[in-house]
Amino acid sequence: MIRVVAGGDELETFPDTPHTDRYVKILFPRPGVRYPEPFDLGAIRAELPREQWPAMRTYTVRALDHAAGELTIDFVHHGDVGLAGPWAASARPGDLLRLAGPGGAYAPDPDADWHLMVGDESALPAIAAACERVPDGVPVVALLEVADAAEEQELACPGDLRATWLHRNPDAPDQVLDAVRALEFPPGRVHAFVHGEAGIVRSVRRHLVGERGVARARLSVSGYWRRGVDEDGWQAEKAAERAAVTGGR
Repeated sequence: MIRVVAGGDELETFPDTPHTDRYVKILFPRPGVRYPEPFDLGAIRAELPREQWPAMRTYTVRALDHAAGELTIDFVHHGDVGLAGPWAASARPGDLLRLAGPGGAYAPDPDADWHLMVGDESALPAIAAACERVPDGVPVVALLEVADAAEEQELACPGDLRATWLHRNPDAPDQVLDAVRALEFPPGRVHAFVHGEAGIVRSVRRHLVGERGVARARLSVSGYWRRGVDEDGWQAEKAAERAAVTGGR
């Protein structure tokens, strides 16, 4: 994981939304393409062919501190593979970070009796931000899948946090689902946040709704990525699925 802290005068206008899964689209210019200055995504989309639009990668805002003038984003780094990870690895003071957003829809319900948070590295920034918002003493059960012990993080939480770190194992592809199934749920109403690899997220959601009886309104569920495809491919798959559900409308 590589942490990038951005600043600058333009950060003053970045909205301080209430969501802990606040996300941005990071824009990466295409090589050899000249873009208008000031950089205007609307004008670019209106004036340039799609293949020249900047590439986009979606990342969660780990922290926003307007007083310090800092916006923090954590990047999962896979070596030279991908687009955003290599950029983060080579980023230096003075480099330009172009963002669109923010979006977001989730924050821990302050009236929930307890919270369930399930995810992998891609969801860890949102889960870490959510843990910081849980009211004092409220139980939080977190199941977090990462590569190994070196990728575990210290999570600040005023609630009563019980975090279980699962180290990724190709021989145990269902270990996240198995861990959720093995949980003894605390009493009362849960508010659950389940994000990460799409296949794992889907299986956990089915278990929570079908076997545990958790109301869909008490769930924040989303596949941040899908195994075997990059974000462009994953976004295209999601668009095709939405079109199929709505009949192409």
